[in-house]
Order: sequence, then C-alpha cells, then structure tokens
Amino acid sequence: MNDIQKELTTSLAKFCKESIEPHMEADDHDGKFRMEIFQGLGDYGVTGITLPEEYGGAGLSYMDYVYVLEEIAKTSVPYAVTVSVSSMVQTIINEYGNKAQKEKYLPALTSGQEIGAFALSESHAGSDAGALKTSARKVDGGYMLNGTKMWITSGGIAKTYIVMARTGGEGSKGVSAFIVRDDTPGFTFGKAEKKMGWKTSPTRELIFENCFVPTENMLLDEGKGFNVAMGGLDRGRVAIGAIGVGCSQRALDESVRYALERHQFKQAIFDFQGLQFMLADMALETECSRLMVHKAAESIDQKKTNSKLCSMAKLKATDAAMKVTTDAVQVLGGVGYTSEFPVERFMRDAKVLQIVEGTNQIQRVVIARHLKKEYE
Repeated sequence: MNDIQKELTTSLAKFCKESIEPHMEADDHDGKFRMEIFQGLGDYGVTGITLPEEYGGAGLSYMDYVYVLEEIAKTSVPYAVTVSVSSMVQTIINEYGNKAQKEKYLPALTSGQEIGAFALSESHAGSDAGALKTSARKVDGGYMLNGTKMWITSGGIAKTYIVMARTGGEGSKGVSAFIVRDDTPGFTFGKAEKKMGWKTSPTRELIFENCFVPTENMLLDEGKGFNVAMGGLDRGRVAIGAIGVGCSQRALDESVRYALERHQFKQAIFDFQGLQFMLADMALETECSRLMVHKAAESIDQKKTNSKLCSMAKLKATDAAMKVTTDAVQVLGGVGYTSEFPVERFMRDAKVLQIVEGTNQIQRVVIARHLKKEYE
C-alpha cells in the first residue's frame, strides 16, 4: 500500500467508524438506506475514484478503488456495494458514452450526489443475459421500452439507470443499451425485495410500460448492448471481490479480538489449538483473496484486463467471505448468532456476494472456457 492509499483508507476508516457503524444494527433491522451517508462518501471523493477529473472523478487507479471498497465493506457491505454498482455505471458511460452523455450524467454520479444502477437481469434471464425479453421498439425520435427488470441493486434510490433491452432478434446481438432516468414517464418500480442480507441496500423490480427513451440516450449503436454489459462486468467482478475481502477481514478481526478476550477453563479461548487452526485458516483465506483481487486490479490498471483473473478474483474472494464469516459465527458461539455482535450480519451479507455479478458457478464456467482456449 502506497502513501496515498494509506492516507485514503485511514481517513475513510475514520468516516466509516463515526458515520456508518453507529447506524448499521438499527438500519439493518429496519432496511433503511441513508442518502446522507452515500453523499458523505462522495464528499470524501470515493464515489468516483477511477473516473477522469474533468467529469468530477478522482482520476486514481483501480488498485486505489479496491482498497476503498475493502475499507467501506469492513463496516458495511451494502454501502460498499452501492458505491461499486454506481461506479460501474460511471465506467460504462465513460467508456461507451459520447461527450454529451458524459457531461450530462457523470458529474452528479462521481460527486456522490446521485446513484447509478445497472439493469440487465430479468426473471428468466440472469446468467443467460442473451435471453432477456425487455423490448425497445423504434419509434419517431427514439425507442419505446416495455418489460421488467429484476433484482436491481439501488432500485428506487438511483437516478440514472443503464438498461439493456432488445431492439433486434434473438440472442446477444439483438440487445441495445440505454440510459434511463428515474423520472421518465412509463418507468416505475416494484416493491422492495425482502432479503436475507444487504438490508440497507434496496433491491427492486423495474417496470417499463411504453417508456419513451430518446435516441440520444442510447449507448453506442443498436445491437451493441451486450458488449456494453460485458465491458462493465469484468471490473464489477473485481469490485465485488474487493468487497468480499473487506467482509472477511472484519469477520476475522472480530473473531480474533473475541477469542483473546473470552476465557474458558482459566485461559483465553484463543489458546486452544482447535480454535487457532480455525483462525489461521480464516486469515489465510482472507489474504489469498486479497492477493487475487489485487492481481486482477493490476491487469485493469495496465490496460490488459484479464477476464479469467477477474472471474477468479470474484470467485475466490466471495467463496472465502462465506466461509470466513460462517466460521466467525462459530468462533463467537452463542453471541455470534445474535445481533449483539456484527458477525451474523456479515455472514448474511456475504451470501449474496456469491450470486451477484454472475454466480460463482458461472465464474467457473468462464474460467474453464479461458483454460480451453489457452490449452487448445
């Protein structure tokens, strides 16, 4: 970690401890998202880390970004995810949008005044994104969107949505990408989903009923939407991996502290070899995950994004997060299963990390396909 990264994460850790941590237990129970917290992260300059300064970003590296996400996730996985998804929307607009689109949408997103959301999944089209059915029929001056999107992170609180819709025939080549604002006529939201974890991050269905989107809101050309979606997923997977690392690290921290303080049979439970083995494995999984995420982030910074590494980083870090948080609950025993300690919340939050940005089964398919190409 260089001096900039140390300074950034140190100040960010202070903000998280003072402004996020005190609310997390109650807000997790109530399913409450605080926009002022997200805007506070924006004031710290971490809601547009990798975006160019001309559009309000910090112009920093992807490695800087994964350190930031890890630090936020140590306090709140949902707020880290909100930053991650909004940042992915920014990256997509910056890479595939024209100058007018960048100037119009990016500054409010990079500053943290607004949130971005990514809308690809449908009830019957999750991992098989090419099967989506939301349609965009060409009309005078633009397109008429009809259909629904499911499980959209930040649905209802985001202002700018990247929406994938079918403008052509079957398969991925018939998909186009659109920028849609939350107040567009014909665009409404379903109820907030009741979830196991990520309770402070709203997840909603998006509903499009004769929703007119002007041609100027299309990203690239007709039929290029799948390229836009896939272009954002590699980075998104590394970001989720970084959040998994933060989740694991917090669970490990809580476990070691508790094991040193809790006494049984006239000694700290840390001194029992069986528990030492568990904690050692938790530390190993956390560090291996961090190294994997950093390796993938390095490929992005070098403009040589390695899709295989990105999938490996997401797979390793999120599987590890599930294991480490589960073991943390075991280390803490009875209190670990209560909300008196945060490990049960991190265990619940870890589960969906294995599902979003492509399930971990899909990551294995992606990795295998790369192996086949390499060895053939």
